Amino acid sequence: MRLRAAAAAALTSVSVLSVGWLVGAPAVESLKATLTSTPSEATSTAATSPMTPTTGSGTMQSATTPTGATGAFEGPVVQTRFGPMQVSVTIDNGTITDVTALQLTNDDQKSVMISNRAAPILRGEVLSAQSARVANVSGATYTSQGYRQSLQAALDAAQF
Repeated sequence: MRLRAAAAAALTSVSVLSVGWLVGAPAVESLKATLTSTPSEATSTAATSPMTPTTGSGTMQSATTPTGATGAFEGPVVQTRFGPMQVSVTIDNGTITDVTALQLTNDDQKSVMISNRAAPILRGEVLSAQSARVANVSGATYTSQGYRQSLQAALDAAQF
């Protein structure tokens, strides 16, 4: 009986992986954004981010393109449970080229350690996604939320 259950679980996992591979990364990224956002954010994200396929490549791109904004834009200081967060974003002709954490949570030594671990991960995810719609870093929920909130405000100021 256990062998049959294990085989069924393995088959289910392979099926899920196969479907994910066939659907591609855009669907996974969209799912990650939906899972990490609040219900109202998920609804507005789905309604305002239509996806259209590009010709030939089989990949998906957003139907809306960012403005050709250029410059450095600072987000506001966001108060989190473990201290303030603030980021600055550098945009070059509509492309996010850098994200710098100006302030990281600093309530205690542990929150400093968590923020120092999470900030480079968040930076890499933002540069890859070219938006503030990135998943939380595991174990750094408050840092991730404050980072994204400050970043989104900076992107809004840039009209990105």
